[in-house]
Amino acid sequence: MSRLFMFEKPLGMRDTLPDLYETKKRLRTAIEEEMQRWGYQFIETPALEYYETVGAASAILDRQLFKLLDQQGHTLVLRPDMTAPIARVAASKLLVDELPLRLAYSANVYRAQQREGGRPAEFEQIGIECISDETISADGEVIALMISSLYAAGLDHFQISIGHIGFVQELFLQILGTEERADALKKFLYEKNYVGYREHVKSLSLSSIDKQRLLDFLDLRGGEEVLEKAASLIENGQGKEDIAQLRQLWQIMNDYGEQAKIKFDLTLISHMCYYTGILFEVYANQVGFPIGNGGRYDLLLKKFGKNSGATGFALRLDRLAEATGIFEKEVPVTCILFSEERRKEAIGLAKEKRANGERIVLQDINGVKNIDLFSEQFDDVILLIGKAGKGSGE
Repeated sequence: MSRLFMFEKPLGMRDTLPDLYETKKRLRTAIEEEMQRWGYQFIETPALEYYETVGAASAILDRQLFKLLDQQGHTLVLRPDMTAPIARVAASKLLVDELPLRLAYSANVYRAQQREGGRPAEFEQIGIECISDETISADGEVIALMISSLYAAGLDHFQISIGHIGFVQELFLQILGTEERADALKKFLYEKNYVGYREHVKSLSLSSIDKQRLLDFLDLRGGEEVLEKAASLIENGQGKEDIAQLRQLWQIMNDYGEQAKIKFDLTLISHMCYYTGILFEVYANQVGFPIGNGGRYDLLLKKFGKNSGATGFALRLDRLAEATGIFEKEVPVTCILFSEERRKEAIGLAKEKRANGERIVLQDINGVKNIDLFSEQFDDVILLIGKAGKGSGE
C-alpha cells in the first residue's frame, strides 16, 4: 500500500468550498420551502444502517456500499440512498392506518467508487416520497412537484424523460421468453449502448417480426404519439395497462400545465432495481448527467413488512448547482476594519448592522498584511482607525 500524501482524500470524496456551499444552501432552502408548500414533512434518518435491512433493500450495487462492523459484530452500511431508509421508518412507525404519507428529506448519501472517474462518493440529495398512494395522480403530483422545485431553485431550461419499467419488462418477456434474456437486453439500454443493442437483437434466434418489434422499440421517444406506437408493439395484457397509465399521466400533466416539460422515452432504464412502474429522469442542457430522477416502487415496503405502494424523486444538489450556473455571492458582505483604540466602537457597530440582517466581517487591522488585497473581497469596507473623531472614519 502506497503512502498517502498529506492533503489526499479518500477516493471520490470532495471538499465543498464557500461559493459552492452558499449556492447549495440557497438551492436547498428554496426547494425545501416549495416542498413544504405542497404539504411534505421533512424527516431525518441515521447515516448508518444495518446491512441486512436497509443495505440489502437498497437498489445500490453491493460493491458500492461502504461497510463497517459495530462492536456486536453486525455489519453496517453508510446509507447509499434515502428511499430505503424512509421505507424502513414508514413501515415501522408511520403507516399505522395505511393513510397516504408525504415525506421529504435533504441528506448526504454514500456510494463507494472503484476508481477515480470524477464521480463523488458522497453527495447531497433532496427529495420526497409519496407513500401509500397507488394512483397515477400521485405519480403526476411527484413529477409536478419536481418541476415546481426546479423553478423555485431558479432553473428554467430542463426536460423530463418519462418511461415505464413494467412496459419494458413485459415487452421483452413476451418476445424473449425469460427474465435472463430480457435482463441481457436491458443492460444495453441502461448503458445507452444502442449500437450494441441492435447488434444483439440481430444475433438472437427470433422471427423477423419479433426482431423488428425490438428494433422499433428504440424509436419510442417523443410526445403522446409515442404511446400509440408502443401499444402496437405489445400484445394484450399488463403492457397495455402500462400504456394506459402513461396516457393518464399525460393528461394529469396537462392539468398541471406542464406538458411542455415532459417527453416519453420508453427505452428509459434505471440502475435503481426497485422501480416497478412509471420512472423518470430530469436533464438540463449544461450538465451531462441527470440532475434528478424518480419513479414508482410498489414492492420495496414489502421488505419491511408493509404491502404499500409509493413513488418519489431525488435531486442532486451538486449537479443542480452546476445546472443553474449561479455561484456569485447573493448577499453583500461589509467589512469593518478597526484599530485597537476603536475596537469597542467597531463591535457595537457590527452588532447593530447584524441585527438589521447585514453580513458583517469584523477585522482588526493589525491582523491583515495586505489591506488592499483583503478589502477587495467585500462589497463595502468601513474604516474605524485611530481615536474617534480624528483621522479615518466611516
